[in-house]
Amino acid sequence: MLVLDKVSVSINNKSILQDISFSVVEGEHLSIIGPNGSGKTTLLKTIANILPFDGKILLEGTNIVTMSRKNIAKKIALLRQLTHMYFNYTVFDAVMMGRFAHREGGFFGGISKKDKDIAEEMLLAVEMYDYKDREVNTLSGGQLQRVFLATTLAQKPEIILLDEPTNHLDLKFQIELVEFLKKWAIKEEITIIGVMHDINLAIELSHNILVMEHGKIKALCNERELIDKKILNQVYDIDVTEFMKKNFLRWV
Repeated sequence: MLVLDKVSVSINNKSILQDISFSVVEGEHLSIIGPNGSGKTTLLKTIANILPFDGKILLEGTNIVTMSRKNIAKKIALLRQLTHMYFNYTVFDAVMMGRFAHREGGFFGGISKKDKDIAEEMLLAVEMYDYKDREVNTLSGGQLQRVFLATTLAQKPEIILLDEPTNHLDLKFQIELVEFLKKWAIKEEITIIGVMHDINLAIELSHNILVMEHGKIKALCNERELIDKKILNQVYDIDVTEFMKKNFLRWV
């Protein structure tokens, strides 16, 4: 179980997150939504212990600030919003980076057959195996996003943090990605916490939805409650429900 207890974050004396408290059980899927600037990405980075914070984050009862970076990487993987890599690795080598926490000696440790098998399995899963010998900087944005996802999955974490994972992907692969993540998480008993820009994809991915506004939790609820309570209308300052209904009618 992952537990956040009164977590707050300030950057350059500016409050970004305020008194964030919630818990996620093993195998749960949680989507985080909210307007730009509401603290969604900061929350993911905080859970991954990348940013300093006040309060407590407990992972299976252990305070995350007492854990080594390598031990955190064995438990938690963060798929960030990235558009390029600084070094022009091959696709296969990029995915192999996801195995560093499991290798003796980290990045400089030896590569086992298990590491190679897992990397190939992940490339097949995201439909990038045929590109494994290509240099990553020759890929399109959508292809690169798939490589980043494969790298994250190769880490074999217990919790995957996704920061708008469908960015740069066409509609077909957005839908396929969400379906893949759901099935993969069930198969591997993985917890998913994903920041999603598209509300419909957020609902499709997750059991529960965490709605954020101005660095605070506005609501933590299921799909039905999200719609019935008109929380989205308040947070986005528009009639989201009416907009969704009007667009749906175009297709029927």
